[in-house]
Amino acid sequence: MAAVAAWAASTAFSVGDIRRATTSQASGLWFRCSTAGTSASSEPKWPTDIGSTITDNTVVWTAISSVYEDVSVLAPSAIIELFELQLDNTLHGSTDVYRFHAGSNADVTGNIVWDGNAYTRMPVVAEGFEMRSAGALPQPTITIANLDGNMTTVLALVNQTTAGNDLTGATVKRIRTLKRYLDGESSADPNAKFPDEIWRISRKATETRDIVTFELSSAFDLAGQKIPKRQIVANTCQWIYRKPECGYSGTDYFDVNGNTVSTEAEDVCGKRIASCKLRFGENGELPFGSFPGAGLIR
Repeated sequence: MAAVAAWAASTAFSVGDIRRATTSQASGLWFRCSTAGTSASSEPKWPTDIGSTITDNTVVWTAISSVYEDVSVLAPSAIIELFELQLDNTLHGSTDVYRFHAGSNADVTGNIVWDGNAYTRMPVVAEGFEMRSAGALPQPTITIANLDGNMTTVLALVNQTTAGNDLTGATVKRIRTLKRYLDGESSADPNAKFPDEIWRISRKATETRDIVTFELSSAFDLAGQKIPKRQIVANTCQWIYRKPECGYSGTDYFDVNGNTVSTEAEDVCGKRIASCKLRFGENGELPFGSFPGAGLIR
C-alpha cells in the first residue's frame, strides 16, 4: 500500500478515495470520500474522531483510522511504540527533545527513523497507558535505563535551572505506528499512526544507578485546580482600563464617579456597568469584565 496522498483544493474526488490532511494530525485519522464531488478552494477543518463527517464544497469526507484495517488482518505488521521527551525552557533551561524506543517489537535491534526523526533504542518499560471513560484518570509510569548515567546527567542539568525539578513538567509524547510505515519501508508513511498521547511528568518516582522511573499525568489531570480561575464577581469589572480586554480608546473622559473630566490623565474607570455605558453607549455592546448575572443567584 502506497502512502496516502494529501488533500488537494478544487479537485474532483470519487466515492472511496482516501486522503489525509495537508499537515500532520495528532488524531492519526485519514478521510474517505463518502459523497463524490469537487473539493473547495481551501482545506476544511478536519474532524478528530472516527466516523465524523465534514462537507468540503460538494464532497463529503468520513474520518477513518489510518491503521485500523492494517491491525485487523490475520497477520498484522508489528506495532512500534515511540517516545518523545521534550523539556520546557522555563523549567529546564532548554527545549531539547529526546527520542527513544524500547525495541521490543519486530526484533528491532537498532535505532528507528520515523518521519525523518531518529529514535534511539534503549531499555524502556512503559506501563499503565490506558483509556478510561469513568473513574480516576490513569497515571502511567515510564522506567528508563540509567546504566550509563545518562538520565542522572539530564536530571542534574535541569536541576541547575529549577532546583529539585527532576524533569517535572516535561512533556512525554507516546507515538504508536506500524513497522511497515517506518522510514525506509516500501510503504513508509509518517501520517499513518494511532492517535498521539500527550502526557506530563508529574514526579520522579525512583532513581538508582540502574533505572529512573517517572510518574506521568494527563494534561487534564487538574487536581486541586479551581475553574473558572477568575473569581465570579457581579458588579466589579476585572479588566484593566484601556487595555485590550477593555477595548476603550475614546476621548470621552470621566472620573471614578462618572463625572465628566477634561483630560485623559483625569480619566478613571469606576469599574461598574454604568461606567461602561458612559463610554460605549447606553445600548452599546459592553465589554464588562465581570458576571452581572451572578447577583441574581440566591
